[in-house]
Amino acid sequence: MALTETSELRRGAQNYLRAAMRAPLLDAEHERDLARRWREEGDERALHELITAYLRLVVAMAARFRHYGLPMSDLVQEGNVGLMQAAARFEPEREVRFSTYASWWIRSAMQDFVLRNWSIVRTGTTSAQKALFFNLRRIRAKIGDVGDAVMSVEATSRVAKALRVPEHEVEAMAARLSAPDRSLNAPLAEDSDGEWQDMLADEGESPEAAVMLAHDGAACVSLVHQAMRELSDRERLIIQERKLEEETVTLEALGERLGISKERVRQIEGNALEKLRRALIARVGDPVEAGYV
Repeated sequence: MALTETSELRRGAQNYLRAAMRAPLLDAEHERDLARRWREEGDERALHELITAYLRLVVAMAARFRHYGLPMSDLVQEGNVGLMQAAARFEPEREVRFSTYASWWIRSAMQDFVLRNWSIVRTGTTSAQKALFFNLRRIRAKIGDVGDAVMSVEATSRVAKALRVPEHEVEAMAARLSAPDRSLNAPLAEDSDGEWQDMLADEGESPEAAVMLAHDGAACVSLVHQAMRELSDRERLIIQERKLEEETVTLEALGERLGISKERVRQIEGNALEKLRRALIARVGDPVEAGYV
């Protein structure tokens, strides 16, 4: 079944290429006439003729992206999307050949496809990073710096200046392009049961540290609750709203709620915090030295 599907796909690709090569070329006047009929009248036959005439442009441009290891058929498909976008936006009255205009859309569609699928890690987000991804190999070959993931200082500087990007981004991209993605579940060696993920260091807290933090946190909460009992109802309310809630209440809002000025709320808050500090010291010593604040 799989072999049959593969053969059918191969035949479909071959038929597409033959159709692209057989389509007649368009002169400038006929091309503008087709574009006008599609734009002004919605003539689908005109659109079909215009698109078919430039399928060869899609194929030729897809060939330039083959070295990124993606299927030619997928590149052609993305190029066709770009070609259709160009036809939808083309303005024949500007006296520009459709092939010139469509080339930008086709190339952009293929570049976006490569960036989305070349790696599981997003490669470039800004226009400068995209230019770096697609031009790094060419510029390195031009200056004679090829073959190594680690670039020389001089080569890094020249590429960074040519593409107007930071040198650290050039170094990172060179390293990315030098090796494909590797599965963390891949074996370390052919005769090994270990996997690459076994070599990753766990940067999280140890179980002992997590238990100690949880214990200390619970102790802190208990101490604060005990100390809060020594405050008056109004002091507790102010401390609760100002220090213990995720969204704190303003001094002005509390003043209106309690019928006092915001300056008076500030004074009560300061006095309450001092009471809490003394209560905590009485229970555990200096809270700073004990690590609670």
